[in-house]
Amino acid sequence: MENLIDRVETALNTVRPYLQTDGGNVKVIEITDDYTVKLELMGACGSCPMSSMTFKAGLEEAILKAVPEIRKVEALNLTPAF
Repeated sequence: MENLIDRVETALNTVRPYLQTDGGNVKVIEITDDYTVKLELMGACGSCPMSSMTFKAGLEEAILKAVPEIRKVEALNLTPAF
């Protein structure tokens, strides 16, 4: 599982600079036994109305592309889009 976390972090590092530019970040909370990655959006990302788009188009895509074993990506604190 440790190797998976490292690979997920590497994938997230490709997106992090964009999040940090807007005052946000992302943290891996856990990878479950069924290969679901649970993320927490931090800083500005936690309250941004665009966070669901950022999550789908950026974070989820980066992880699924880089770590094909991962079956699902969830954000624990997504702000619903208006």
